[in-house]
Amino acid sequence: MKKFFVFCTLLILLTAALGTWAFVRWMDTPLENEKSVEFTIKSGSNVRSAARQLVDAGVPIQPYFFEILARVTGRAASLKAGSFELMPQETPQQLLRKIVEGKFSLSNLSIIEGWSFRQMRNAIDAHTAIRHDTTGLSDQDLLKKIGSQYSHPEGLFFPDTYLFAKNSSDIQVYQQAHQAMLNKLDEAWNKRATNLPYKDAYQALIMASIIEKETGQASERGMIASVFVNRLRSGMLLQTDPTVIYGMGDKFQGNIRKRDLTTDTPYNTYTRAGLPPTPIALPGIDAIKAALNPEPSNAYYFVARGNGTSHFSENLNDHNKAVNKYQR
Repeated sequence: MKKFFVFCTLLILLTAALGTWAFVRWMDTPLENEKSVEFTIKSGSNVRSAARQLVDAGVPIQPYFFEILARVTGRAASLKAGSFELMPQETPQQLLRKIVEGKFSLSNLSIIEGWSFRQMRNAIDAHTAIRHDTTGLSDQDLLKKIGSQYSHPEGLFFPDTYLFAKNSSDIQVYQQAHQAMLNKLDEAWNKRATNLPYKDAYQALIMASIIEKETGQASERGMIASVFVNRLRSGMLLQTDPTVIYGMGDKFQGNIRKRDLTTDTPYNTYTRAGLPPTPIALPGIDAIKAALNPEPSNAYYFVARGNGTSHFSENLNDHNKAVNKYQR
């Protein structure tokens, strides 16, 4: 009987040792997925339900073993909710570490310089990796949702490529882009030239949006800015087509006509003096810098040469000659 007891004890110890060895080997052995597998851990999930969600998403793992791994390593209560991606050759231990450390699966969205806010919002609404929490909100309600002090959204979001965890709220993207614009504008405003005809940084942002839409050649932003700043200083009308087009809204069909230039709107800089009431697009950092540090010049006019560049003139007579040369 004593020998039988010893035998059973040794058998149990051997089985336990073999099981431990197999478990340790398993947790460091790559899982059998040839392609990446995306999965989501829902908020409030415990380790058992999280393991089941892995399997349901197609992760080739034994849920019971995963639960044991999480518990014996003391990480069962540290799982993060969110979207993740299991890559080929990752081990169960690496998978668990990814979930615990919140290494979420990322996506990106590019906001383009010169876009209108409507174009930006359409791009966000169409993005399949974003959770659309702003659907149905008006532009004004969206601004309130992100904590903005402004009532009109145009120009308030910095054009850039943004990374975010998949299934993140679109509110986070709007907040990130809005804060980026406020930071960029504030930094440029603090480095502005003296004697600029702006009451505040917001007016500089309006000017930057005009420069963004008027510039065909990046190297000419400073001169484009100089022309419009010189006109503001002298009380001249800005007379810039992009503001007229913006004021037309859906009525613009691709061509601007003479009657469009004489039809008054708050954005028609042929009929109204000074800057329009809001930006007309999302300006990039170079346009913002140009608005706040225009090239010194006496130019009041410019005309497109037809090759992407512009000819600048200091007086109307020279400008008319340039128009005859390059456009008529």
